[in-house]
Parts: sequence; C-alpha cells; structure tokens
Amino acid sequence: MTETDLSAAADLLLDARRTGAWLTELPESARPRTLEEAYAIQDLLVRRKGGATGWKVGAPSPTAEPVRGALAADTIHDSPARLPASGFNVIGAEAELVYRFASPLPLRDKSYDLEEVLAAVGSVHAAIEIADTRYKVWKSVDQFSQIADQTSHGVLVVGTGTADWRGIEPVNEPVTLWVDDRKEFETIGGNTAGDPRRMLLWLANVGSRGQGGIKVGDQVTSGSTCGTIFVKAPCTLIAEFPGVGKAVLEIF
Repeated sequence: MTETDLSAAADLLLDARRTGAWLTELPESARPRTLEEAYAIQDLLVRRKGGATGWKVGAPSPTAEPVRGALAADTIHDSPARLPASGFNVIGAEAELVYRFASPLPLRDKSYDLEEVLAAVGSVHAAIEIADTRYKVWKSVDQFSQIADQTSHGVLVVGTGTADWRGIEPVNEPVTLWVDDRKEFETIGGNTAGDPRRMLLWLANVGSRGQGGIKVGDQVTSGSTCGTIFVKAPCTLIAEFPGVGKAVLEIF
C-alpha cells in the first residue's frame, strides 16, 4: 500500500478554504485511512496557518471518545462579529461554551487530573461556532476526511463570559439561540457529550498532543448545545447563556 500524501491533503483543504473551490473528495492518494492520519493532516493544515490558538472538542455521547479540531487564529473572532456569507460553503450554527486558558498545560508523561485542568482555565464564554465544510456536500465524505478538514470547522465567535465560573454547571445551564428576531432553539444543557469538562480533560491528555499541548490564551469550544442548525444569509445569530454571557454574529 502506498503512503498517504498528508501534505497534499492539507494543501487541498487550505486551497479550498481560500478560493471557495469546494472538493468532491480528497484524491485516493491523499485520503486519510486512519484517525492518526486524519489528525496529522489537520495538524499540518493548522501549522501552515500559524499554529493552533484554539480547539473544538465534542463527542456523540457522554461515554464516547471525543474528537477534536485544532483552530488557527484566522477563524476565531471576538463578538460582535460581522462576516461575509461568501466565506462559507454551508452555515451550520451552533451555540457553545468556550473555555479560555490562563495557564499552559504542556505535554508531560503523567496524565493531568480534572482539577489540574480546571485550575488552568481563566474564564468561560458564550460562543457561536459555524460548522462548515470544504467538500461540496455536507457530510458526503468519510469521517476521517471530515476530521482532516478541522472536524468541519468554519469560524468561532467568542462572546462575553465570566471568570467566576466555578459555580456554573454546564449540564444545567440554559441556552437560547436566536436567528434574527426568532428564537430558533432553547434548552438546558443540551451537549451530546454530557459535561463538557470531560472534553477539556481529554484534550489536555490526548487531543492536544499534535500541537504540543494547551497554551496560555487557547480557547476551547466544548461541543454544541443545540446540534447544528443550518441558516441562510443574511442573518444575525445570537447565542445567550444567562449565567455566562452572549455571542453575536452577523452574516451578510
């Protein structure tokens, strides 16, 4: 079996994001065959964009192995943000909690425990992630190819938050997602991964290894509370977590 061309895959995905010339799929020679290859492509791609300054982490159930996407600074924005629809293929709105790290968690042989990870968090913020794809059709390719594509990441908009976050219980936190003046979604908790703090522990010990660990200032979005809600531009999205803050994204 020939070796997968990881560099070519990263270049193709970068070119698609830059030009809007979406891919049907990765060519066979550059298609990841394993999870390790998918992450290796993702890590190459993000390093070519300047390195990771954030992460998306999620899981389909409270006991499932998490999956991560490394994020570069060019797709992380402060709220309120205003972005052109031309920068997206699809616009999948997700209301999420973001954890901003005030202390680093470098790679080490001994695993971090949950308290060590939480002690490194400086604040928690309301956020909107836009799920997107560099492939022509959403979820039309295999899972490894989706993971190589930054786990279907578009942009992350980080809103207001709180440094007094220890008393917040994410599984009991109310959330509302507004699309223009319409309350599109409202729930309590809603994250399929369960308690998102489990995502942080996994990221510190496993998921961040390809980028050298978690750095000061890294922002970690910890899974959607509302699933993926596809919207059309122009629109204004607002994610509200009453105990945390609010994020606003206008797409024109």
